[in-house]
Amino acid sequence: MLIQNILRRAAERWPESIALIARSVQLTFRELDESSEHFAFALQRAGIRRGDRVAAMLENSAEFVIALWGALKAGAVFVPINQAAKGATLGYILTDAGVKCLITQPSFQARIAEAAPLFPPSMAVIWTGDVEEGLRFADMLATTPGSVANVGLIDQDLALLIYTSGSTGKPKGVMLTHAAVRNNAQVISSYLNAVPEDVVLCVLPLFFGYGLFQIFTGAQAGFRVILERSFAFPVEVLKQIVKHKVTGLPGVPSLFARILDFAPFADFDLSSLRYITNAAAPLPPTHIDHLRKTLPAVQIFSMYGLTECTRVSYMDPAQLDAKIASVGRAMLNCEAYVVDEAGKRCAPGEVGELVVRGANLMRGYWNRPADTAKVLRDGEIPGEKVLYTGDLFYADGEGDLFFVGRRDDVFKCRGEKVSPREVENVLHEFPGVAEAAIVGIADAIDGMAVKAFIVMREGETGTQEAVRKFCMARLEPSLVPKFVEFCDTLPKTESGKVTRRLLRERDGEGANPCAE
Repeated sequence: MLIQNILRRAAERWPESIALIARSVQLTFRELDESSEHFAFALQRAGIRRGDRVAAMLENSAEFVIALWGALKAGAVFVPINQAAKGATLGYILTDAGVKCLITQPSFQARIAEAAPLFPPSMAVIWTGDVEEGLRFADMLATTPGSVANVGLIDQDLALLIYTSGSTGKPKGVMLTHAAVRNNAQVISSYLNAVPEDVVLCVLPLFFGYGLFQIFTGAQAGFRVILERSFAFPVEVLKQIVKHKVTGLPGVPSLFARILDFAPFADFDLSSLRYITNAAAPLPPTHIDHLRKTLPAVQIFSMYGLTECTRVSYMDPAQLDAKIASVGRAMLNCEAYVVDEAGKRCAPGEVGELVVRGANLMRGYWNRPADTAKVLRDGEIPGEKVLYTGDLFYADGEGDLFFVGRRDDVFKCRGEKVSPREVENVLHEFPGVAEAAIVGIADAIDGMAVKAFIVMREGETGTQEAVRKFCMARLEPSLVPKFVEFCDTLPKTESGKVTRRLLRERDGEGANPCAE
């Protein structure tokens, strides 16, 4: 089944149920289905053909969601683009993907003009507001609709091309098929026990796979999605939960850190909230513990995934107390296991690279056969490819997975391997710490030294000596931070992951990577 068919099915089963609320716009499943059908017809009439790439660089909005479904219905591959992209990065993505059509908003007009010389030839630009020149999104929706042509797609055709952040080089386009997207939407909605009565608040950006899948799972299960543009103001998140009687809140560690730090929970009736999900980066156990105490009736789904396969595992909330640091076991229709450097499966407790097999895997990286070959390798079954994630894990005797760190983030100090995750978990236990990140920096004595970057909660203070003493009582000597720097913020990607590269690239006195 093609992924767009789950919207058509939702429109048949729940035609008058609210599918989407985005600021002042409210759409039922029937209205969303009809609007996206109009847009699909307009795209085909404008020359979009099977497999063409249609991109959207938009803030979270109804237009983004209509463009997503419309592009898929037209037979195109949808390319969500980071709304902060500009200049050479924006031009590179559009050219690399060979985008035929870009949907964007007038507030990005200056950036679009700046990057225009780098765009693919004859690429059309569709604007979601009034501009002096170019196509208007509203005009395309208002076009007298006709029948959208069946272009003969099958579920092995590409549905999405999602570009990674490119923190270590140029962004790579992750190719996800209709079959993979459908599989993931079905499995995720199943383990979350999603039902049509659910209301999910999405403050995650839709260009980010975790955010985008709220739309797919919403159509799969028939629930309502409330779109917000950011999670900068924690109190506003709680206000929206109350206003819309939200039952589900997907987030990332930085969101939950800010909510726990700044939001006055006692002032709001959050009794509608049924579950919280966390992905992108592991949630520190101290944050989980704080959330459990603050919201005792709320289920917490600690999950692991990556763009290359969307989702891999989740921890059953009922087992969370016993294994608070685990991201659980592989989800349905997926297998995840840990291997050593020779590719042999590791024994319980042994650290190695996580390998994933299943219907959730990407097809590969767009135009990157060499990079694809590095991560999609031969599996144990002849002819099968499995995904080498680049993440270090260990599994316990019951098969539950524990994240250790990115392979590239692990370093040696005094001859011993240092996993940032292990040290960061201890730092989060230090009184008053809101966020923490560990990196290895060059050191004349130890070769590499452990450096901690710490963000304290408002009104709280700490000293390097106090932090080091705290860690000495809890960690092996090689893991204790030699240097501690207190920051106002940590540098992060748009998806909420800490950008360790900016911390490592700090260049001398006065430079503050946490402010970038």
